[in-house]
Amino acid sequence: MFRTSTRLCVGFLAGILSHLLLEDGLRVLLYLAHLVPALPWSLAPVPPLGVPASLNAAFWDGLWGLAYALVERRLTASVGRELGGLLFGIFPLLVHWFVVLPLKGLGVGGGFPSAAVPFDIAFNTIFGIGTVVFFRVLLGFPRRCTHGEIRQ
Repeated sequence: MFRTSTRLCVGFLAGILSHLLLEDGLRVLLYLAHLVPALPWSLAPVPPLGVPASLNAAFWDGLWGLAYALVERRLTASVGRELGGLLFGIFPLLVHWFVVLPLKGLGVGGGFPSAAVPFDIAFNTIFGIGTVVFFRVLLGFPRRCTHGEIRQ
């Protein structure tokens, strides 16, 4: 069994990796197919701290990965790993639609533009599945003991 602190760190990293590699990888494919207007990686500063947009999004997805680490055992036990990843990936989207956008004054779902909704769902399901995959892969690496031997 892994300690809670290890699981939280792995969850944070899994969320970041899922965002940067899978979610943004899907955005690149959609950009190459001329379905989205811009490449995903941006160094444009995000107020108030001026952090680059790509790092800002990766950080927030890292926090969602941390949340996944907290619910992973129960979610996997109740619905399975793959379905749990799909369901978990939709939760950040619902929070974005029903909490974040209204707080920014854009209304629920930003008005649910018909062109954006399928992409939002695709990005978040890829994020959820990717977080599950990276979480399991990162937890599967052998850990070093204090005496130098490898243990699982």
